Amino acid sequence: MIDSTSPLPDNLAWVAGSDAPEKTALNLGFMALTDSASLVVAATQGFGQPYGLTLNLQRQNSWSGLRDRLLSGELDAAQSLYGLIYDLQLGLGGASATDMAVLMGLCQNGQSINLSAPLMRDGVTSAEALRSHVRQNGAQLTLAHTFPTGTHAMWLYYWLASHGIHPLQDVRSLVVPPAQMVEHLKAGRIDGFCAGGPWGALAVDEGMGFTLATSQQIWPDHPEKVLGTTRAFVEQYPNTARALVMSLLDASRFIEANEDNLRSAAQLISSEDYVDAPLASVEPRLLGRYQDGLGHAWQDAHPLRFFNDGKATYPWLSDGLWFMTQFRRWGLLREDVDYLGTARQVQQLDLYREAASAVGVSVPAAEMRASTLIDGRLWDGSDPAGYARSFELNALAERG
Repeated sequence: MIDSTSPLPDNLAWVAGSDAPEKTALNLGFMALTDSASLVVAATQGFGQPYGLTLNLQRQNSWSGLRDRLLSGELDAAQSLYGLIYDLQLGLGGASATDMAVLMGLCQNGQSINLSAPLMRDGVTSAEALRSHVRQNGAQLTLAHTFPTGTHAMWLYYWLASHGIHPLQDVRSLVVPPAQMVEHLKAGRIDGFCAGGPWGALAVDEGMGFTLATSQQIWPDHPEKVLGTTRAFVEQYPNTARALVMSLLDASRFIEANEDNLRSAAQLISSEDYVDAPLASVEPRLLGRYQDGLGHAWQDAHPLRFFNDGKATYPWLSDGLWFMTQFRRWGLLREDVDYLGTARQVQQLDLYREAASAVGVSVPAAEMRASTLIDGRLWDGSDPAGYARSFELNALAERG
């Protein structure tokens, strides 16, 4: 376990008076996923205490349940899918649009696309084989993701489309909570899934499937989970929101300080109160050590990262913009919006900068970053509407 008796850094001094948090006890939602580690470490190892915060963790069973509790105020903030926050901001799920806030990034990388053991036995172990299978086989494959506008849906769709497989026509998709993926795979209800760890590794370890692709192969150092809340919370409790970001920045930096801390974090989160999965399925990929169930093993150049010298935690405007372009591409967003204006409303850059400066975390000078994805396309946030229309496989034409 993490040694909670270790002295906290000297710069973690909570300033009283006007900087005091308006609300001191916070309910934080999280999912049974490896990338909840910074929330779990912050709450259990006292990283909120120097800032006057008590962090109470509440595990959620599904992203839809987490969403509902975040909107109702039962949760003050939560580990969240990037796309879930923008879904709520834009009112895509049928509910009225709600002003939301991304306080910081919680991680980069670390998700995977996994297929079933029967497909492996049939030789469907590559993108090319999968494309041939879906075109020649009369019955559509069912591939699961975790939320309609979530990161896993977007990684799955993007990866399939990059290999000439239309995600809305050539396969069926199903929403399944991440912790239930392996059970669904074992029961034959799905043929594969895209989800975060440790569920892809557990499928491999139990002989139920194999990892066909990692999300970092789609987009190296891609945005993943965020610390999300409503904008009303930020406006009502600005000092609390800043103190929460400071707490999680400290925890994120601590996790990645050395391999011992990573191992301790893996042991902590694998327990039944948090991820409730075998340590053997949690720790290796947390350390960047992959094996795919097909006989390949490697040390990943872009492992799950919680800090990455502040680059994993910075709420880049271009990261938020990208998810909106994919909503537009796949028909979830039916018309162009003020992409940049929306991202500026959601991404709490000023608050993040204040928090990062207070705890000595460097902040990038730019608000956008450039990345090249698996299909060779450059994404830099400069033309979101044009980018959304630039893909050969899309759902834009289907709306007439």
